[in-house]
Amino acid sequence: MTTTLYLIRHGETDWNRTKRWQGHADVPLNERGQQQAQLLAQYMRREGIHFDAIYSSDLTRAYQTAWELGAALRVAVQLLPALREIDVGTWSGLTIEQVREQYPVEVALLDEGQDIPRGGAESLYALSKRVVDTVESLTAQHPNGMLALVMHGGPVRAFLAHAAGQSFSPHHQGPSKHIGNTSMSIVQYDGSGWKIVAANKMAHLESQIAGTDLISAPPDEAASPQSWVPLYLTFVTSTVSDTSWKPGYQQEDH
Repeated sequence: MTTTLYLIRHGETDWNRTKRWQGHADVPLNERGQQQAQLLAQYMRREGIHFDAIYSSDLTRAYQTAWELGAALRVAVQLLPALREIDVGTWSGLTIEQVREQYPVEVALLDEGQDIPRGGAESLYALSKRVVDTVESLTAQHPNGMLALVMHGGPVRAFLAHAAGQSFSPHHQGPSKHIGNTSMSIVQYDGSGWKIVAANKMAHLESQIAGTDLISAPPDEAASPQSWVPLYLTFVTSTVSDTSWKPGYQQEDH
């Protein structure tokens, strides 16, 4: 029996656009983020994709995204705090530049590869363990099911690293360097191991109707300092059927 999971990042927020760390701060979607979520929901319905359950981080930006999906597919959304973004503690609300200026020692340690708690709150190891334990528990509860997990960039990348058999640390960020807003990463579990079917798929935003101006891929709070640069890309999709994708491949910045 195979269980299929869609790992979905929330839509864009104003803090994403201004390069401000969110962490556990409860920031809502902006207008662009709402459009992204609505287009995602329309795409799922148009493609005939149905989920046995939809789980979401309890933070507003994730729940708003999940609500659009649930309303379109008529599936109730269940909230799980364990799917939250990494807790960045005192960094929450600060811009990337402010973090670099106010916490140069901590940033330098991350640059060296040390997995220190970000903003004094949570490490990448703690994030990864929290997310992996939660997702594997949900998978066990839904054998042969189809699940949508609406969460955040850090949790999505942490689980993709786990599915690819890779570590998740400041210097080992898994198979996807950036995760786009409302992108879909698809993984499957067949009882013996995980398979990544697609990473960072944004077909709903790449259509001629949507236009590429809706595609955004800001760095998440779990990203390494070297990649603290927001991306607004035309194509950021990777799938296992693409010759460009393999475990360890990282999307080039454009």
